[in-house]
Amino acid sequence: MNIFRFAGDMTHLMSILILLLKIYATKSCAGEFSSLVYASKTSSRKQSRIALTRISLKTQELYALVFLTRYLDQFTDYVSLYNSVMKVVFIASSLAIVWCMRRHPLVRKSYDKDLDTFRHQYVLLACFVLALLLHEIFTFQEVFWAFSIYLEAVAILPQLVLLQRSGNVDNLTGQYVLFLGAYRGLYIINWIYRYFTEDHFTRWIACVSGLVQTALYADFFYYYYLSWKTNTKLKLPA
Repeated sequence: MNIFRFAGDMTHLMSILILLLKIYATKSCAGEFSSLVYASKTSSRKQSRIALTRISLKTQELYALVFLTRYLDQFTDYVSLYNSVMKVVFIASSLAIVWCMRRHPLVRKSYDKDLDTFRHQYVLLACFVLALLLHEIFTFQEVFWAFSIYLEAVAILPQLVLLQRSGNVDNLTGQYVLFLGAYRGLYIINWIYRYFTEDHFTRWIACVSGLVQTALYADFFYYYYLSWKTNTKLKLPA
């Protein structure tokens, strides 16, 4: 394992910890709130609280499925203690997030399925068909590994769509998405490094999918940079 992969793993882990912290601290998946003061016919001033951002349950379910299908070899192929522990951490944390958003008595009340309307079932179907057609070896584990790679490349789409609908992005949600994108960027550097240092590195599916995944973050990165540069709250165009 090289330093780029380790940095990518830690960045990925950081993104998950940020999201878990957000949910644990606020007991909500609806983000921070802002106050809006306006005038009405019955009163001179009236105050309303409007949610800034929300977490997409569909994205979290897609990520849980990514880890469950990618790590089917957890009990059959041992690589290292680090590798095994990270697999368990990613599976357990992704399932914990989904459980909180679906079952936690407080958190689930803050989830609004009417806003999280991205049709992820089509993404699932497309990725599965693609995995059946494009894979490195036609075995059960390899096909599902390819499926997990394709699915991870587009799993962030429901969240990005939800952020665009919200417009404003709170700090923790913005950092969560930023670390997710940075993790994939570091993995691309890892693949480039392995290509030049390993004799039989052939993970072309992961490389191409990683490029697609990173490209999906480009718009978010741009507005995050503008927000950081001008020291203003992060806003995405609707």
